[in-house]
Amino acid sequence: MNATETLSVIILAAGKGTRMKSNKPKVLQTLANKPLLAHVLDTCGTMAVNKTIVVYGFGGEQVQSAMANYDISWVEQTEQLGTGHAVKVTLDDLPEDGKSLILYGDVPLVSSETLSKLEEANDQGISMLTLTVDNPFGLGRIKRDAEGKVLAIVEQKDADEEEKLIKEINSGIYCVDNALLHKYLPNLSNDNAQQEYYLTDIVKMAVADDIDIKAIEPKYDFEIEGVNDRQQLAILERKWQAKLVNDLQVAGVQFADPSRVDIRANANGDSEITVGQDVFVDANVIFEGNCVIGNNVQIDAGSVIKHSQIGDNTHIKVNCLIDNAVVGRNAAIGPFAHLRPETVLADDTKVGNFVETKKANIGKGSKVNHLSYIGDAKIGKEVNIGAGTITCNYDGVNKSLTQIDDNAFIGSNSSLVAPVKIGKMATVGAGSVITKACPDNKLSLTRAKQATINSWKRPVKK
Repeated sequence: MNATETLSVIILAAGKGTRMKSNKPKVLQTLANKPLLAHVLDTCGTMAVNKTIVVYGFGGEQVQSAMANYDISWVEQTEQLGTGHAVKVTLDDLPEDGKSLILYGDVPLVSSETLSKLEEANDQGISMLTLTVDNPFGLGRIKRDAEGKVLAIVEQKDADEEEKLIKEINSGIYCVDNALLHKYLPNLSNDNAQQEYYLTDIVKMAVADDIDIKAIEPKYDFEIEGVNDRQQLAILERKWQAKLVNDLQVAGVQFADPSRVDIRANANGDSEITVGQDVFVDANVIFEGNCVIGNNVQIDAGSVIKHSQIGDNTHIKVNCLIDNAVVGRNAAIGPFAHLRPETVLADDTKVGNFVETKKANIGKGSKVNHLSYIGDAKIGKEVNIGAGTITCNYDGVNKSLTQIDDNAFIGSNSSLVAPVKIGKMATVGAGSVITKACPDNKLSLTRAKQATINSWKRPVKK
């Protein structure tokens, strides 16, 4: 495409998806935790697209609401009269010049690399994406002449015995000059068994105009796979996950079982993983959002890493949830730890069994090893927090800060009632409820006097 030529994208997304058995339109079903239509829009967003037109129908308000963050020209298809009709309804919004990619909201995984090649292949007016398959049954065949020029797309029901042997099939994805769309689409006919307007008829018209239609194939077969039911969605999910995991293996990650790892988008549609060297990922691990994993990181089975950064040489033990957190180098997390958003762990920290943190900044070398909740806290270096300690950060209305300075020691089963400050080298006695500042280098504790009741008798069952 030259500097003055424009590129539009037309995405057909009007189908209901009856076989999904869902109240959501088909294009809002999710793959890798992202709506099918969002996959297509994000791919187009990496290209120099001047205008994106989405044809909507069933559940239009849901679709428009879900895609509100995209710059889209919306066109409604009020009747489902075929793919040709779906593209035809865009003509009032479609520029007269330039080219258009014709895509589908339920064919989510076509790559920008493939689409760029498809655009480049269109040097006479039309290019199309095809695929050679072992079993083409039920699919439209690409019929060529002896020199290899595309002559027609022959549907299965119309193919003769020789044509049925053709293994090159039509994906339905095209790059077409807008001038040809404005010329051909008004002339489509629905004089066929389905009484629909077929987009494939523009190929017949182009051949009649002696246009040399170029065809290319995608790098991956799944790029042209559509989704019509839950089974197809699940199959495509596994193919996509296998590709994502393979990319990480190429980058040097070792997986205990590549088939039992999922990589998903977060609510913002982000899903990029950056990895260092010698990373090991055990079974049933889930990555979500943008994650940065350092060198020599070990992630044990059942852990979930969401939109987080993990430093070098860190060990995440079994069944941890790390959500929008930053973990430093040489840290040890878990098992069964939950790092909630805005947790920041410095180097050499330890967060252990059944510990939950939230909006906590934990300094270098500090330890929270057992059964504790640390929320809205600023913790210094080399602090030891005993088992069962909690920061009481919420008074029912407001959240308050707990500050624990360097080298403090918090005894087990202590409650630190925020706002409160624990000084440097301070010690809090086990079982204390701390409501006032604890001075540096001192022992602070709160305990009721222990008593023994000599006359007490243990109750017995009557």
